Amino acid sequence: MAKNTKLFFCGECGYESSKWLGQCPSCKQWNTFTEAPVPLRASGHGAKASFKNERVKPVSVPQIESGEEQRVTTGFKEFDRVLGGGIVKGSLTLIGGDPGIGKSTLVLQVCIGVAKQGKCVLYISGEESLRQIKLRADRLGEVPDSLKILCETDIDEIEAVARQLKPDLMVTDSIQTMYSGDVDSAPGSPGQVRESTMRLLRIAKEESVSAFIIGHVTKEGVVAGPRMLEHMVDTVIYLEGEKNAGYRILRGVKNRFGATNEVGIFEMLSSGMVEVPNPSAYMLSGRAPEAPGSVITCLMEGSRPIMMEIQALVTSSDFGIPRRTASGTDYNRVNLLMAVMEKRSGLRLSGHDAYVNVAGGLKANEPAIDLAIVMALAGSFKNKEVPADTVCFGEVGLSGEVRAVTKAKERVSEAAKLNFRECIVPKVCLEQIGKRDDIKITGVSDIREAIDFFV
Repeated sequence: MAKNTKLFFCGECGYESSKWLGQCPSCKQWNTFTEAPVPLRASGHGAKASFKNERVKPVSVPQIESGEEQRVTTGFKEFDRVLGGGIVKGSLTLIGGDPGIGKSTLVLQVCIGVAKQGKCVLYISGEESLRQIKLRADRLGEVPDSLKILCETDIDEIEAVARQLKPDLMVTDSIQTMYSGDVDSAPGSPGQVRESTMRLLRIAKEESVSAFIIGHVTKEGVVAGPRMLEHMVDTVIYLEGEKNAGYRILRGVKNRFGATNEVGIFEMLSSGMVEVPNPSAYMLSGRAPEAPGSVITCLMEGSRPIMMEIQALVTSSDFGIPRRTASGTDYNRVNLLMAVMEKRSGLRLSGHDAYVNVAGGLKANEPAIDLAIVMALAGSFKNKEVPADTVCFGEVGLSGEVRAVTKAKERVSEAAKLNFRECIVPKVCLEQIGKRDDIKITGVSDIREAIDFFV
């Protein structure tokens, strides 16, 4: 008689192993492995191999009929932007985010927006009761009758209802609560998550149903479960933001039907998620004018330029080893830029503490903000202000040179739209930007030239 094999999986990231491990090789967490039995299945040489008499034949590319993708708008321009213009018919989208960040609220608002267009929407919840969903829906506004709610965790029952109803949009909240009787393991295990996702993927493709699945995330911010989960779906988007901050960022990291790295900005209110049409003005609100160590730069999030404030504070250190702190950007990158400043511009920063902050809580790791960090550190060190109507961007190399950045013209256009008067850019980007009458363009070739220009 065949014995059931044993499989161990990490409860944080879903890494699978044939034996128990104290530390997960993937997420480096300790004591997270759990045992899950995996029954041996029958060999595929029997009925599975013979149920088809005709083999599938390959098709040449010219024989394939091409047409435009059918998309459904959600009523949220920011949400549609991340998806590439709307929800593609028959697609499977994975939405991840920290607990309490607002995933269920945002998705329910999307369901209401689609249902108001006369579309049939099926919202499946494995975590909340009908009464809980009703209370949240009443807070969001009027709910049309075409939005159906199903509280179920058995994937077999869900598949039967979905194939009978054939909704235009189906949402599963969350995939970690779903289970299948064909897999002998607890809900949330890699086997259950994989099987449930495969069943939902089959429904989406065979019935042309647009499906959303919500997934929990680990401490590292990635979707819990097997890594192949992200490869199975068509689109992966994350809802990010600090719980104590009012805004949320919807970020696309994979999209088979559009560009990746697109972002949508939302503000979390008691009535639900509200779009932020001008995120640059939102990020710059409350800025202190003419403050030493404050510089405005432009960050590209996908195809969208966003203005943000870089703050720096440089003070003399009373200890032998100066302290360095970076909030919202890469700590090692700040140390590297300070070393370049000391070597190439002559500023003696080795005996000073330095604190760099990206105001507003936004994460910024793009090399284009290097020049703004350098200008902010130099301004705080010399106690001189960079004019409040000036924008700086450019990558800084180890020789102190200011290198070119992508989409420099779009960054300058965003600055001009917000009534900034001057823009400090890499000199090699002047030809790409061209002449403009609405904003002054100044090109610099190295950080010494940029620092001496203002501070």
